[in-house]
Amino acid sequence: MSLTRIVVLTFGAVYVLVGLLGFLGDPFVVDGAHENMESASGDLLGLFPINVLHNVVHLAIGAFLLWGATQHDRALLSARVVGGVYLVVGLLGFVAPDTFGLMPIGGNDIWLHLATAAVLLGVSFLDKDGERSRDSRTTSSGSVGR
Repeated sequence: MSLTRIVVLTFGAVYVLVGLLGFLGDPFVVDGAHENMESASGDLLGLFPINVLHNVVHLAIGAFLLWGATQHDRALLSARVVGGVYLVVGLLGFVAPDTFGLMPIGGNDIWLHLATAAVLLGVSFLDKDGERSRDSRTTSSGSVGR
């Protein structure tokens, strides 16, 4: 299994777990006051502002990443898609921390989203296993340069 698939599988499992923990309430979710994030219903692990929509988004992202971990090409795709989305969401957290009233993406979520983006994009674009597997498929089929 390639490093990209392992990272995508790990992040997928973590995001599904985070999504589920958000629905469990106390002791995983505590009350938090966020003056610029009115949509926040609590803080996951006392650090990350969340609400129901945020939990559902975490579950969906985790499921997409778990699907991506099933094949190398899917892992590259899912890492790049989720990494790109989280890069945008992380930067958006600076200017619209409440996502215009939908869900909280400011505070500690900013650095978490940017770190997720950096790891997923980094591992997918630095992937050497993928180049070897594509090269071996191309040469084994006898059609180099497709």
